[in-house]
Amino acid sequence: MPWNETDAMDQRCKFVMAYATGQFEMTELCRLYGISRPTGYKWVERHHAEGIAGLKERSRAAHHCPHRMSQEAAQWLLAERRAHPQWGPRKLLRRYQNAHTQADPSRSAIADLLRRHGLSQPRRRRRVPDRGGRRLDRVALPNEVWTIDFKGQFCLSDHRWCYPLTVMDGASRYLLGCHGEPRILGSQVKQRMRRLFEENGLPRAIHSDNGAPFASTGLTGLTRLSVSWLKLGIELRRSRPGCPQDNGAHERMHRTLKAETARPPAANLRAQQRRFNRFRQEYNEERPHQALQDRTPSQLYQCSSRSYPARLPRPEYPAHFQVRRVRTDGTIKWQGKLRFVTTSLCSELIALEEVDDGVWSLWFMAHLLGRIDLRTKKITYVPV
Repeated sequence: MPWNETDAMDQRCKFVMAYATGQFEMTELCRLYGISRPTGYKWVERHHAEGIAGLKERSRAAHHCPHRMSQEAAQWLLAERRAHPQWGPRKLLRRYQNAHTQADPSRSAIADLLRRHGLSQPRRRRRVPDRGGRRLDRVALPNEVWTIDFKGQFCLSDHRWCYPLTVMDGASRYLLGCHGEPRILGSQVKQRMRRLFEENGLPRAIHSDNGAPFASTGLTGLTRLSVSWLKLGIELRRSRPGCPQDNGAHERMHRTLKAETARPPAANLRAQQRRFNRFRQEYNEERPHQALQDRTPSQLYQCSSRSYPARLPRPEYPAHFQVRRVRTDGTIKWQGKLRFVTTSLCSELIALEEVDDGVWSLWFMAHLLGRIDLRTKKITYVPV
């Protein structure tokens, strides 16, 4: 024989019917059903007033909420979200505070508003494996470190490729440049960087990945582009191979750049560049950044005090260094033998310093290239 099923509604009906017979006292009946006397009187009074309908569960929502978001605020926030689809509750709240003087809605209320109108999707959480290692130190001052990278290429509507080159200040998140290139060329990047140097001054260091044209697979890891930065007194910093999180802020900017400018792509490179220019203006001057306490990068960035020189400085070394010029094939003549260094330094002056008996350090300006051990006849290069 199957079990008899029951629910709360059935129990309430049986309770009020049993009380209506007059055979039970309220205290005894409540003890049988495992409820309190105030609860028992509540259901009896509702049954007398409304009949069976009074025994149904009622909504516990408040009849009035003094902190509820106004209809005008909701419409304003929805319009801002539709105008900026990538902005979340934090940025929308900051924009609302800047534009209105009345009471601000909470972030959770804005998130719930976007969710109800289908303007947000729950973020899929995924476990990030612990790779160990280290992260880059937080940059404190503008122009202390610039970050540079090529965002992944994409095809335009005219079936040509676009390679966005982006340069950003590590401290203020100020997007210094965003240019769509038809191909990756070190000479083109050098021209773009020269214009940025002339407009904003020189940074103390530039952080990049290990791809071309910022680095090479050669023994020293130098390229003609990175050599030109060393001649300007700029320190080279690189991410660990296979660790894009070392340049995490730049990679996060790339995700926003792709979502707002490349989906779908423009008709041609010129139209795509106009999108990049609009994005850069909004990113720097309008978009609040969580890492900057919801300030904009333009509020924090200022040009470097180190101006771009009219002529690149000539390398200078102490008097006890032995100076050699790198030949076009990347070799130097030293102690009667040709020794290969790198073709990236052709026509440049490098120097050798004896640091131990038969051990020499190889320098380019203040950058250590490697060491030559005459006893073992080995050259140990030091990549950037």
